[in-house]
Amino acid sequence: MSRGINIKDIINIESFQKIQNDIAKATGVAIITTDYKGKPVTEHSSCTEFCKIIRSKDNLKELCEKCDSRGGLEAARSGRPYIYKCHRGLIDFAVPIIVEEQYLGSLMSGQVLTEDLSGIELEEIIKTNNKNEDDPIINEAYNKLNVIPLEKIKAIANMMFHISNYIIEEVNLKRAEEEVTKKNNNIINAKKSEIGLEKEVNKLLTKKIQGRIDEEFIFNTLNSISSLAFIENANKTREVVNKLASIIRHTLENGSKIIALKEEVNCVLSYLELCKIKFGDRLKFNINIEEEYYNFKIPSMIIYTFVENAINHGIKTKKSEGIINISIIEKEHYLMIVVEDNGVGISERDLLEINNKNDNLKFSTNGISNVRKRMNKFYGYNYKIDINSKINMGTEVKIKIYKDM
Repeated sequence: MSRGINIKDIINIESFQKIQNDIAKATGVAIITTDYKGKPVTEHSSCTEFCKIIRSKDNLKELCEKCDSRGGLEAARSGRPYIYKCHRGLIDFAVPIIVEEQYLGSLMSGQVLTEDLSGIELEEIIKTNNKNEDDPIINEAYNKLNVIPLEKIKAIANMMFHISNYIIEEVNLKRAEEEVTKKNNNIINAKKSEIGLEKEVNKLLTKKIQGRIDEEFIFNTLNSISSLAFIENANKTREVVNKLASIIRHTLENGSKIIALKEEVNCVLSYLELCKIKFGDRLKFNINIEEEYYNFKIPSMIIYTFVENAINHGIKTKKSEGIINISIIEKEHYLMIVVEDNGVGISERDLLEINNKNDNLKFSTNGISNVRKRMNKFYGYNYKIDINSKINMGTEVKIKIYKDM
């Protein structure tokens, strides 16, 4: 089994040592905490003179460690305190420390004698024949051992089990709270990163337009951010960066070109999916374009511009659900691209200025004038853009491209 958790990661050893010392003084039993291998992680609390002498002898110390190891394993197996006799006949018990069904170690306690055990059998873990050595020092230390009724030993074992579990539960609660705080901070940082990323991209695009930066730098920067998001497991941020990179690449590489309709649709889809991340359930969209039209050639950013306007001027300030529909209608003499939304709509005055091709301040920045210039360049008079809108009802854009161009 993989040892994913270490006992030292769960408890503060210094604080646990103080608790262990206090329990030992209050109950008259010796205590030491070990890891799952039986290795001590605390100092012995109230270790008896008898056990100190026994553990000082190499041949007997090994037997003591075997008793500790076996007692801990039995406690882990049962999931509760295990009371037994050590190889010298003393009463010991092991209290398991279990976290998330993983055995991390034990509280090893005891080094006491008990009163009449008639009718009660405690397992003698290690059987030896050297219990009655003729050693006055050992015998004197043995006679000083505390004698505690078995029922009290059981009560002490259960008390230690409950205290241990309580401490671990408190530590786990603290760890869970820290994890929640960490995740919340990650979410906050991710949102800050997205805002910062948007500002940085705007700066990059501005520099690109002003001729002070090349495309390779932009994409290297975005790729670096995407890779960092992957390393930090910020999947949503990485998704945002990748979609944003797709849009920027389309804009920079195809800014003044004629492209296949499929390329424009893919760019629009990336943009809408990016908006979906921001608006969530407030935004729905449908792209109803048959594959037979995918190779139809149009100037790049034509559909994108009107979809972007629909988001920024129609859906963004709408409190209820926003819907954008994109479709193509083929007639005998023309192909018509339709972009419609159920946004807040355009006032009659603004709509009149747009349709009269007046580049007022409000709409010169949203690209409609640039769309007309590119359409004029490629189609001359063989196209038409109709924009219809009603306040609180939405906007419909129809781009007609005549077949006899």
